[in-house]
Amino acid sequence: MPRNKMSSGRTILSAVASDRVITSFTPAYNAAATPYQKCNFHPKVKAACAENRTGRVGLKITKGVLVGDTAVGKTSLVNRFCNDVFDRDYKATIGVDFEVEKFSVLSVPITLQIWDTAGQERFKCIAASYYRGAQIVIVVFDLTDEESLHHTVKWMEEACQSADSPVKFLVGTKKDLLSPAAYADIEQRAVKYSQRMEAEFWATSSKTGENIQDFFFRAVCLSFDASLLRELNTDSSASKQIGSDLINIQRSESDLYEKRKKQVQCCS
Repeated sequence: MPRNKMSSGRTILSAVASDRVITSFTPAYNAAATPYQKCNFHPKVKAACAENRTGRVGLKITKGVLVGDTAVGKTSLVNRFCNDVFDRDYKATIGVDFEVEKFSVLSVPITLQIWDTAGQERFKCIAASYYRGAQIVIVVFDLTDEESLHHTVKWMEEACQSADSPVKFLVGTKKDLLSPAAYADIEQRAVKYSQRMEAEFWATSSKTGENIQDFFFRAVCLSFDASLLRELNTDSSASKQIGSDLINIQRSESDLYEKRKKQVQCCS
């Protein structure tokens, strides 16, 4: 798939790549570790997409932000999904970086901005300004570093203060470094944290690519379904209000006509 270079040096797909086409709802990683019990698009959403009644949803940019301690693997997570690469040499993110991905969800074009924020304390004031309006909040921690898990609650609280009723995720990285027994142990604690934050838990490996695409597809599905459903319900409420106003106007005009008719009869 050809890519067009942007002046900033970033790249953006000139069209939706075949591996960014979503036709079915991606399931949760662990059905017991998510507040979003959805396994399919809402019937209203599917009907609107089939009838091309998606309004402004396809024109808007969906914003996702990644937060978490330094060196937990936020940049590696983004690079594996967006560029299908894994760099063993750690390079700390300075301030904020971002990638742009285009999707087709039920034939509706969706643009996702993925904001990768620095985990160092000195960059927090910079990164915080980029949380505003986020529809997806992804708190990342290192499955091999339990202390990074303990910090996730604070990261989630800070990110959600400026976000826009976001879909929330708790994502563990570096799964490939754990034995099955060690992973099962940390997963139990991670699930408790995700339940506390009302976030959906995922375990990933940027080195092997395990669960990376499924995770981002799940995030896009949940965000798209919620956004379009919200717009459809808003439009429906507005239509009902307009209809009620018209009825009230017609009634008032009818009442006024009856009054005038009576006045004419009395004077004649």
